[in-house]
Amino acid sequence: MSTDAEMAIFGEAAPYLRKSEKERIEAQNKPFDAKTSVFVVHAKESYVKSTITSRESGKITVKTEGGEVDQIFSMNPPKYDKIEDMAMMTHLH
Repeated sequence: MSTDAEMAIFGEAAPYLRKSEKERIEAQNKPFDAKTSVFVVHAKESYVKSTITSRESGKITVKTEGGEVDQIFSMNPPKYDKIEDMAMMTHLH
């Protein structure tokens, strides 16, 4: 993993390629519940982060930013945002 100083060669693109060291540490310490954090398909945004609020009789209710819920996909913890080696990710969609 490259340090912030090594990423400087990418100039303005660096923040889009990798989180800063401070952001990586914050992401690792951010609360995350893999059982309730999901992505749902959204007509305009493609996918939006959502939280499962209930599971009853095979039906799942989620809290989302908007749009109809058609499909639900498991979410990776925030520490995997902008990760270089996708083999480390728990879920690949």
